[in-house]
Amino acid sequence: MNLSNFQISLTSAALVTIFLSILFNWITLHRTKDFIPKERKNEERLSSRYVPPFGGIACSIAFLISSRLLGQAESNFLYIGFFAVIISIIGLLDDLYNFKWYLKLIFQIIIVYIPLYNLNIFINFESLIGIDVNNSLNYIVSTIWIMLIMNAINFIDNMDGLAVVVSSAICIQIAVLTNYLNQYKLTDISILLLCAIGGFLFFNFPPAKLYFGDSGSLFIGFCLGFMSILYNWAPEDITVYTSTLSPILLIFSVPVIDFLVVVTYRISIGKSPTIGGTDHISHRLLGKGFSEKKVLSIFLSYSIVTFVLIYVSIFTSTQISYLIIGSLFILYFLTYLISIRLKVLT
Repeated sequence: MNLSNFQISLTSAALVTIFLSILFNWITLHRTKDFIPKERKNEERLSSRYVPPFGGIACSIAFLISSRLLGQAESNFLYIGFFAVIISIIGLLDDLYNFKWYLKLIFQIIIVYIPLYNLNIFINFESLIGIDVNNSLNYIVSTIWIMLIMNAINFIDNMDGLAVVVSSAICIQIAVLTNYLNQYKLTDISILLLCAIGGFLFFNFPPAKLYFGDSGSLFIGFCLGFMSILYNWAPEDITVYTSTLSPILLIFSVPVIDFLVVVTYRISIGKSPTIGGTDHISHRLLGKGFSEKKVLSIFLSYSIVTFVLIYVSIFTSTQISYLIIGSLFILYFLTYLISIRLKVLT
């Protein structure tokens, strides 16, 4: 039997992914529930209750195993997957030893830039602004974009179930968009990532027993970030979206807005953005009296509504599409303004 050609159906691989994710997370929970982490000084947390932050390792292993069951994936994603494992290991070490922020930043730049450069994939920002500097600016913008997604997913892992809801919504949206354009390899990968995250939900739904931790949030953000660049939007009869500004870039609004709210707020009060706190949008909503499950519902509803608008814009005329996309950016900006004005949870 030639194992290099071994392959099962997507449905079977998805079921295997869920099973492996549940199994590995269960093992992780029972192996780490008594672990005493290194203290993170000067950080404010939503709860003093210790929750092991190692669920991400279990999810990443389940995802990598199951993705191989689909058969020999294209070389690009295999190469990206190798570096995704490295970033997950870096995240695990950070969870264990609490790296300095600049060390994490250096690691992220190196691990993101290498596959971008070697595979010659990027967001074509130079064509958008009408210059040509031999893709140098494209690589810089692409590296910043993926690092933004990685850290935005990391930031959103601040409340029971929240990172699962947000990242799952993004996976579903990627699966729908890539399937529509017959980019089935990305569709399959996004479904398997969704299943790995779904298995983790059993341990992360309020009250959480496990968190993603840096190992999981960086891994998921890394995969999603590269998916957004590998995604190719090039319809023949629609000019609203291009390979430079594709609709997939718009579906990351929830983690990106939360990231911007937290960073700008902390800078405004003279606090380092790299130190944890209870100033995220989810925390501010809790401060308004919403329950954790209600907050999860709000985030999920917001993701659904904005994606429906994005999807509808695909099938409308150019003028209406521009109107919808413009309205989305206005909505995102208003969301930021409203969120930044909400009181910080104390």
